[in-house]
Amino acid sequence: MRMRATVSRIVTICALALLGTVLAHPAKAGGVSADTLALFPKDTGEIGYVDLKKARGEKWFPALREQILPERFKQFEKFLSAAGVDPNSQVDELVWGLVPSGTTKDAKGAPTDIPSSEMTIGIAMGNYNPDSTEAYFKQQKLSMTKAGNYTLFAFGSGAGAGDLYFFFLDSSKAVFGHKPLIDKLLEIRMGGQDSLMRNTQMYNLINEVNGSGVVWAVLDPGYTRLAMSQLAPEVQQFPDAAALVQRMQAMIITANASSGVDSKFQAVCGSSGDANTLSQLMAAGLLYKKYQATKDNPELAQLLDQANVSPSGDRVVIAITVSDDQMTSLIRRNTFAFKM
Repeated sequence: MRMRATVSRIVTICALALLGTVLAHPAKAGGVSADTLALFPKDTGEIGYVDLKKARGEKWFPALREQILPERFKQFEKFLSAAGVDPNSQVDELVWGLVPSGTTKDAKGAPTDIPSSEMTIGIAMGNYNPDSTEAYFKQQKLSMTKAGNYTLFAFGSGAGAGDLYFFFLDSSKAVFGHKPLIDKLLEIRMGGQDSLMRNTQMYNLINEVNGSGVVWAVLDPGYTRLAMSQLAPEVQQFPDAAALVQRMQAMIITANASSGVDSKFQAVCGSSGDANTLSQLMAAGLLYKKYQATKDNPELAQLLDQANVSPSGDRVVIAITVSDDQMTSLIRRNTFAFKM
């Protein structure tokens, strides 16, 4: 399972969070149910959520969705459309998780917790007619396999290690992802494997952001360090920065709407002292990126100029406010168009 660029993923999540702030209301949303979250494996390293039903209400969302939605989900949508399922009217919410399938090694050859490859598992929530859809797939003689009492349909030939599968868990949940994770999800459902709810650190952070907006995301320590190494490599050029990044615990994203579009990204550090130091380094890194973008993408440079970086306990908080006009300009320049 080829690793997709983390910088693309983080920018995508940031874009989704900015989108979510436009659509969110101050009141707490319903969020993802505990029984849905409990289907994800304990070792899920990144989990994200988007309320597609609310997002589609914005006039500029169709243009943005092509730039921000995970490529795996686009494949899933095309697969459903072929069987007469309309993703635009029948898929309401999407929650996905990434599980490392391999990790990198340090300069001495020792393994780290930073992912080098990954597998995907996702749940698209909506309203489905599993019987008619499965009858269509069988009629077309598409590649399929059994997993317990469920029939899994392959996106590809069904023989490749990277092939994705999907099936209906029930009339409101369609599951898609790599076969090993689908097998694990079914074992979790039967009580044979530990779920994400057993991962106390991740689950506590998920509970913190779940229901806070149309979009949220949580990254574990390994994915957070990978994000830092690719998203802000200049930060690690400072003395002792590598040690600060090594002690980082998580990255979380929330979104709320007030007089403008407000997004908040939080890096959970090893201590309050680490947060104080890292906030200064990240502020310097954003300043460097702003000057890099000034010529080629002035709208992005302006957005970075508006970012506020500050320590808060053991966290570094990056707050960004963007107007509707700025969002439109960023979309026009394909700012969020990254291959996943």
